[in-house]
Amino acid sequence: MPDELDLLRHANPVPADGADFGDGPLDHRAERRLDRLLHEPRPTRRAPRARLLWGLAATGVVLATALALLLGGPNTQSALAAPRPLTVHAHSTPVPLARLAELAEAAATDGSPRLRKGTHAQSWSLSMSDGEPPVTLPEERVVRWRADDSHTELVVATDPRRPGRPVLTDEGGDPRVVADGHVLSRTTYPPSWSDAPPEVPPPHTPAALRAYLAETVRNDSPGTPELLDGIAELLGHWTLGARESAALVRVLADARGLRPVGQVTDRLGRPGQAYVYGGAGGGGRRMLILDPRTGAVLGLETTFTQDDPDYGVKAGDVMEYSAWMR
Repeated sequence: MPDELDLLRHANPVPADGADFGDGPLDHRAERRLDRLLHEPRPTRRAPRARLLWGLAATGVVLATALALLLGGPNTQSALAAPRPLTVHAHSTPVPLARLAELAEAAATDGSPRLRKGTHAQSWSLSMSDGEPPVTLPEERVVRWRADDSHTELVVATDPRRPGRPVLTDEGGDPRVVADGHVLSRTTYPPSWSDAPPEVPPPHTPAALRAYLAETVRNDSPGTPELLDGIAELLGHWTLGARESAALVRVLADARGLRPVGQVTDRLGRPGQAYVYGGAGGGGRRMLILDPRTGAVLGLETTFTQDDPDYGVKAGDVMEYSAWMR
């Protein structure tokens, strides 16, 4: 796996000496204790199974011990607890979507880069269970298509914010800490000749792309939340070209409820313009991060808007975050 992980990092390098993130690296004390956890014999007793949310498997003694080591005390920010949401840079100027659409259309005049089938994405998803602290599971996924329409999918446990450090995973229903770059799955899929979105190439005109997204989410009149769902599904299959990205920004500019809030730095260290949908209430808050020059989608973050004491989350905790790369 080291060679493949190096390829992933070179595709979108994040320097180890870059700016610290809100839930930054462990201190030396926590590193030593985690090293003991990884190399000393594990206890055989397992904790009873808990009711799970979003596919978190049974939380056993290994996970509980790992959390205790990483928490480091009642007043210490956990490296594995719900991460902090992205913050808008102070005094940054929000760019309306209509203006960003104009910039993206100007950048797409030569049609480069072009649409490519396949995707490269990093995700951080929050897993929760009754009576246990929430934990964040980072994964990196690369999907590549072949000439015969078969494709391969590689999924590894890695967090580019902490290169080389151990990663928490729930692989195989066994929550545990694994080495950075541990292969979670490597799958080859047979050819698919579906003629329905998102399998077929997306169009590069706004009206046609909006219809494409509507068909993707199976909704003739999708609202903004459904459009965001369709975009996430689309980006799970395709890496958009300049013209498709420009058309997508125009679709979003015509949608309702997305508010420009200013500039952010995403979890891969890239500058972006942020647009927020939702707020108070139980539906969650979604932040879409777009490239400030081309309008390409960089990331999508969903945060809680209400406390949920049963699962140990608070309003503002990140429920899920996805970052897409070329």
